[in-house]
Amino acid sequence: MVAQRHPHEPLTALNQHLDLNWMHEAYRRVRKDAAPGVDGQTVAGYGEHLTENLRDLLARAKSGRYQAPPVKRAYVPKNEKEDRPIGLPTTEDKILQRAVVMLLEPIYERDFLPFSFGFRPGRSAHQAIK
Repeated sequence: MVAQRHPHEPLTALNQHLDLNWMHEAYRRVRKDAAPGVDGQTVAGYGEHLTENLRDLLARAKSGRYQAPPVKRAYVPKNEKEDRPIGLPTTEDKILQRAVVMLLEPIYERDFLPFSFGFRPGRSAHQAIK
């Protein structure tokens, strides 16, 4: 799925592309084995009432009522002496983030130069070094 827009269409109109089908696709793209956030909600658990949950999330996101919950902090070993902190957003936040990425990536990706590698799909720091 790629958000298409007319070159003169304002970016503020992007929220019109967020619909229930878009949200279903965003859910499909979220890792199913992802760790739950502060609410303990798993991706599978969220999917038990998926359409109802996505309708509610979509309504809150479009109305401006959605507020991202706190991110759960976990620590993984970095080396023998240090741990590295990682953030675990809630399943619902992961879905909405994915939906927004699906909208924005095709718009902004075309503006990047071929030698840009930072945080781009299919590109890595190792490729940048080469």
